[in-house]
Amino acid sequence: MERKVLGRGLEALIPQEGTSNVRERVQMLRTDQIKPSRFQPRLSFAQTKIEELAKSITEKGVIQPVLVRNTEADQYELIAGERRLRAVKFLGLSEIPAIVRRIADADLLETSIIENVQREELNPIEEAKAYQRLATEFGHTQESIATKVGKDKSSVSNILRILNLPLEVQEYILKNLISFGHARALLSLGDPKKQLKICRNIVKKGLSVRQIENLGSRRVSKSKSAWRSNQGTDIRDLEEKLQHALGTKVVIRAGKKRGKIEIEYYSLVDLERVLKLLGVG
Repeated sequence: MERKVLGRGLEALIPQEGTSNVRERVQMLRTDQIKPSRFQPRLSFAQTKIEELAKSITEKGVIQPVLVRNTEADQYELIAGERRLRAVKFLGLSEIPAIVRRIADADLLETSIIENVQREELNPIEEAKAYQRLATEFGHTQESIATKVGKDKSSVSNILRILNLPLEVQEYILKNLISFGHARALLSLGDPKKQLKICRNIVKKGLSVRQIENLGSRRVSKSKSAWRSNQGTDIRDLEEKLQHALGTKVVIRAGKKRGKIEIEYYSLVDLERVLKLLGVG
């Protein structure tokens, strides 16, 4: 089945097979003329992957040109193909085939993100920071980002939330030492110090996502218990007043926003008595 295209991607920028004058658009550029893109969403490149690509280039050459834009006289900024450029430099080659295109800053970042998302190459932190740049530098909302990258708004929102984690935790995510599922579970812990401590335990002891979620659940339960404890004295006073007024056992179950009152009765006659006292008998 053909893969669904998430956005316009690089297809709109790179001439496809059969397009006229393709040869004239490809030129050899010196590698020292090309600088990395300021809008590259990828923050890390595995050296093993670079070396694998270098081996392939040694055998077959650079099959697909890199894509660049002209920034000043004889100087270019990379749009796509950073791994190819790194592999060529690793081999000590001085030139690489390139296609020169005109593209605005916002379009460049958007295109880079879409291309990497399509290939599922971005780490969650890389993806989150790329979305953050679209929002802060180019005024995109979460909804418009979602539309551009072909995801729903909640997915974009969840990715962005992991930037609220401590920087050290983000570094673990970037290095693929913990998963996105772990990151979401850590968010439920709330306390940055606890998040970092648990994160280190994930790496050290191999804790599962479910184990972290259970820790978060216990934290919520303890929080509720603490709140009930603080409210306990006032609640007990009210229970005693109602018990005296109604002549039966009364339990108040209070929550933060709502609660319920349980009034016991021991026979239908006793129920009628309580209802009369409440003015509904």
